[in-house]
Amino acid sequence: MTTSTSTTVPFLDLVAQHAEVAEAVNADLAQVFATAGFVGGPHVAAFEQAYARFCGVDHCVGVGNGTDAVELALRALGIGQGDEVITAANTFVATVEAIVRAGATPVLVDVDDETLLIDPQAVAAAITPRTAAVVPVHLYGQIAPVEQIATAAPGIAIVEDAAQSQGATRFGAVSGGLGTIAATSFYPGKNLGAAGDAGAVTTNDAELARRVRMIGNHGSERKYEHDVFGVNSRLDAIQSIVLRHKLARLSDWNDARRDAAALYAELLGDVDEVRLPVVADGNEHVWHLYVIRVDERDRVLEQLHQTGIGAALHYPRPVHLSAAFAGLGYGPGAFPVTERAADQILSLPMHPHLNAGQQERVCAALEDSVR
Repeated sequence: MTTSTSTTVPFLDLVAQHAEVAEAVNADLAQVFATAGFVGGPHVAAFEQAYARFCGVDHCVGVGNGTDAVELALRALGIGQGDEVITAANTFVATVEAIVRAGATPVLVDVDDETLLIDPQAVAAAITPRTAAVVPVHLYGQIAPVEQIATAAPGIAIVEDAAQSQGATRFGAVSGGLGTIAATSFYPGKNLGAAGDAGAVTTNDAELARRVRMIGNHGSERKYEHDVFGVNSRLDAIQSIVLRHKLARLSDWNDARRDAAALYAELLGDVDEVRLPVVADGNEHVWHLYVIRVDERDRVLEQLHQTGIGAALHYPRPVHLSAAFAGLGYGPGAFPVTERAADQILSLPMHPHLNAGQQERVCAALEDSVR
């Protein structure tokens, strides 16, 4: 195949996404600015209720961002100094940051080579008397095997990191409603993205929801009464408006992502040099990212960029090999699957407004680069 350098295929198209909701968002924003109701209020409550229904849970608490969401979920569970929290070695650094900020010790484990989701057997092997929680990461848009983790870690809290999986299901259960409590991010590039930083915690436990809300409001439920040490992490009205209108379209957008993933699989099915992503049994993927694996990844990525293809990496350096987390004591070779995948993974353009012609150009350029 041959490619043309004249056509650019963006990795993500947030402009097209926002255009679908702009009129409705602008009308609600005008009302917020007219009343100066920026923090809390009916728009925040409306989104929290809508997102709780979407996830099939009783409670949603909006917070400032996804990192805060993980930290507040852990703190609501009473997890802190002296506790260990197990999570996947191939997650984004924010998951581990949140564990440290909660005062606990991160314990990393390797992942399944097919799906790159946390390995339940590795979780079982990592449990100690200090283990207080497991944070399975629903990576790239599909849910980790939460029920297997529950079996591997009986009686231990499960805190879903659902930042990449809004709308994904596992055996019919929706992301954000499978564990003890769940944390998600609404960073603009997520399947459900805000117009800035935002996040949420979801749970069926009313007491946990109450504690998350209190901790995120300076440890206070009543003005100037501070019962616990808290932080300032609240979802604001402006982000709630954007999220509520996008939520109404999320199922359709996820369907469009699934269609795009199916076309990638068709177009690349005969390219032996490309290892395609695998969907675990019982999962309905929402394709936050379409991540393939190739040899000589850096060379392939550079060639795609030269032909105008907006490919990306998620993530090129595992957490345990980052300088910031050298103190965890892991070194090269600690997590073979994670480390091998980090040298091979490549994210192709993926968003609801990706069209077939763009995907054909992506796949033609990719085939040229790997052969």
